[in-house]
Amino acid sequence: MAKVVNLNKFRKRKAKAEREQRADTNRRLHGRTAAERARDELQKQQLTSKVDGARLDKPKGEPSDEG
Repeated sequence: MAKVVNLNKFRKRKAKAEREQRADTNRRLHGRTAAERARDELQKQQLTSKVDGARLDKPKGEPSDEG
């Protein structure tokens, strides 16, 4: 004899598992602490200043130092 399954409970259990999986994905993508965000922003600023300092020519739109 086959086991009787309540389809309503099955549907709700499946929806809950999908919500939990989506929440886990969102936590991994967006769940960073303020300290982690600040550290990443500082690293980005340092890298940008290093790259800009190593430029041989000025980007267009910036005034030149030659008067």
